[in-house]
Amino acid sequence: MKLKKNIAMSETGFVFNPVSGDSYSLNSVGIEIFNYLKVGLNIDSITEKMYEKYDVEKSVLERYLYDFLGYLKQYQLVDDNDEN
Repeated sequence: MKLKKNIAMSETGFVFNPVSGDSYSLNSVGIEIFNYLKVGLNIDSITEKMYEKYDVEKSVLERYLYDFLGYLKQYQLVDDNDEN
């Protein structure tokens, strides 16, 4: 899964899709995930980095991560290439 190349994000988490004209706001964790996707990390790598950083059960982390990634797909901010 990769971010579409034309998606822009400010340092404060304001995301803009120039194709649709839609914009979104991310919290600090959303910004972190978005930045991991931006540099090309896969979902497994993102999960491991987040698990090391935050005090949370892995199953809970995975559930919320997949929910967030689902929203990115729904809002057409990522290209889903069937990667984990």
